[in-house]
Amino acid sequence: MTGIANIWELASRNMRQSGIVVAFVAIVALFSLLNPTFLSPGNITNIVLQYSYILILAIGMVIVIIGGHIDLSVGSLVALTGSVAAVLVIKGGQPWWVGVIAALVVGLLAGVWQGFWVAYVGIPAFIVTLAGMLLFRGLTWIVLESISLSPFGGPYYQIANGFQNGLLGGMGFDVFTLLIFAFGVVGYAVLQWRSRLAKLRYQQAVEALPFFVAKIVLVAAVVMWFAWQLANSRGLPNVLILLAILIIAYSLITQRSVFGRHVYAIGGNLHAAQLSGVKVKKVNFWIFVNMGFLAAVAGVVYSARMNGAQPSAGEMFELDAIAACFIGGAAVTGGVGRVTGAIVGGLIMAVMSNGMQLMGVDQSVQQVVKGLVLLLAVAFDVYNKKRASTAR
Repeated sequence: MTGIANIWELASRNMRQSGIVVAFVAIVALFSLLNPTFLSPGNITNIVLQYSYILILAIGMVIVIIGGHIDLSVGSLVALTGSVAAVLVIKGGQPWWVGVIAALVVGLLAGVWQGFWVAYVGIPAFIVTLAGMLLFRGLTWIVLESISLSPFGGPYYQIANGFQNGLLGGMGFDVFTLLIFAFGVVGYAVLQWRSRLAKLRYQQAVEALPFFVAKIVLVAAVVMWFAWQLANSRGLPNVLILLAILIIAYSLITQRSVFGRHVYAIGGNLHAAQLSGVKVKKVNFWIFVNMGFLAAVAGVVYSARMNGAQPSAGEMFELDAIAACFIGGAAVTGGVGRVTGAIVGGLIMAVMSNGMQLMGVDQSVQQVVKGLVLLLAVAFDVYNKKRASTAR
């Protein structure tokens, strides 16, 4: 009976961890039944292109939330960085890369500004970033002189709208796209196998081998199906390559680096982190510098996608990014969350928005649905915490 109980506990724990993925699959299945064009190659490509900047913001936001903070300024910073790039490239005639570098520098400076007030002055992040939301939005209007600028064209436009297609040929589909995704699947399988061996070495509970193999096969099938859809559309989007690099890099930073462990420590128990020698002020400072950098990356991607800059750009982006993190499993109190969870949460938001748009659902109803999903996700987190404390 003890063995059966252990197996049941392992299965239930894995189900709680994978619940967000199950929900994502269920939502995709629902919309594919309601609208046959939802899973078409063209629409899948559009989802990647249209919501990439929210996913980039979610990567930075989940680190902010894990550290026990919140950032309300990222939408305004997306607008400001995009406007700086537009003024230099469109109005000033500078090369595209000058606009990209300038946008990144502005994002880093904004992160330094907010990190200083939060980490070294001690003002709560909610207040600092609320002020930043107003400040950066006002600066956007000043930089653009209250007018929109377009078009970028050329290489800058291709950042968010270009594709890698035809590099290795293919008979009606792009071979390069399939090979890149196949390489990713092999890498995922190897990492999962090494993780399993490490757990066994330390006598930790793992799922039965047939379940492990089935999980790898299922993930591989879904990923390669997604790759096939892209390969039959326009190929591998440039922005998806950027997203993959960011996801891998920040997954390693949060899970394998000293900085990542310190962020979790601060969000989980600030007092214990201080007693353990964690340099709390320094870590908090770099959390916001990093958020400023990723907001600038999102600003470049968004302005490239829109092929211009507008004073009203980025409105409500901060709420979408925050919602993606909480739906993806981040805890309201900090100390819990993963980059991959935030990405899945962002994809859920993207799929719901795209699916409801295809069905012609009114924008106001879409906002209601998003709000309910966010509320249920946080309620589920609170329920799990209460159940865990009761079990002890």
